Amino acid sequence: MWPLSGCVKVPTVSGPFFLPPQVVSLSSIDWSPIRSIIEDHQSFLITSHVRPDADALGSELGMAFILNSFGKDVTIVNATAPPSNLHFLNRSGVILKLGEDIKRDALPAFDVQVVVDTSAWQQLGAMADVVKGRSAARVVIDHHVSSDNMGAVEFKDVQSAATGELIYELAQHLDVTFDADTASALYAAIATDTGWFRFPSTSSTTMTTTAALMDLGAEPHVLYNHLHEQRSLARVRLAGRVLERIDTAADGRLAWIYADAEDLKATSAVPSDTEGLVNECLTIAGAEAAFIAVATPAGKVKISLRCRPPHNVAAVAETFHGGGHRLASGATIAGPLSAAVEQMKSAFETMLEQPVA
Repeated sequence: MWPLSGCVKVPTVSGPFFLPPQVVSLSSIDWSPIRSIIEDHQSFLITSHVRPDADALGSELGMAFILNSFGKDVTIVNATAPPSNLHFLNRSGVILKLGEDIKRDALPAFDVQVVVDTSAWQQLGAMADVVKGRSAARVVIDHHVSSDNMGAVEFKDVQSAATGELIYELAQHLDVTFDADTASALYAAIATDTGWFRFPSTSSTTMTTTAALMDLGAEPHVLYNHLHEQRSLARVRLAGRVLERIDTAADGRLAWIYADAEDLKATSAVPSDTEGLVNECLTIAGAEAAFIAVATPAGKVKISLRCRPPHNVAAVAETFHGGGHRLASGATIAGPLSAAVEQMKSAFETMLEQPVA
């Protein structure tokens, strides 16, 4: 089904379709309040975290489709644009970047704000002020452990493999089915957040859900090509440069890398080209935890944290006002880069020294 021209459409249809009962709801979420929220309001704003990944984007598109199927007005706005390797998810241009595609004072009035794939104010970037500044009702749909009180009606299951999985479950609850393009976006959401079904969060529900999305038109081989086989030469060169300096500590249980402005300049890469490089650190035999530190133009340092069970990097990230999953989290801390690396290295070593259940 993919690629298509304008491939991620969010059409308005006359009413909800009926979805065959292919997947049994196994999450802990009580979805019953959301029908009245949708039926009682007309205009909705959907947003997600900065540097949106496939789960954020796919969940936004899936939620927009659900709302459109009930005849609702929907605007999707994020603080930052999708990375280049995920542009294929937004060929229709329905996902807007605040300040570039739409100015803050041009945002339409809306009755409900829907935040997907995060429940942390810091993760919303500039959209946090937008959400806080409106009196509209708030809804959160998320699967991350880290959480702030957003004053929202919250639909959250930290055991779910991806927010995209929850969006599919919501569609079942509302008797809505997706078109092939939206099913593809949700498949990408789930596949990437599970490391293409390698992570412990992958469940039988995950596999049944993705099978149902395939029945709706998602093509895994096409999506894998879009997601993992369209890297720029600059990204490949950056990976070689950064991975060459990989270092370890704690008797090889911790591995880390970093990328600075000179690395990006020398390879003609962009900051989003560092995405996923941290996972290479965990391919080292004996490595239980890893991080990558990336210097940003604003002088901050973005850290991506990873670990294997039974460790919990979400707890480490939270000490730096970040958050995420137990096995994959993120945080942004003050520079300079060298100091940030030492702080994170120390925090990881402390984590590894602690007894785990």
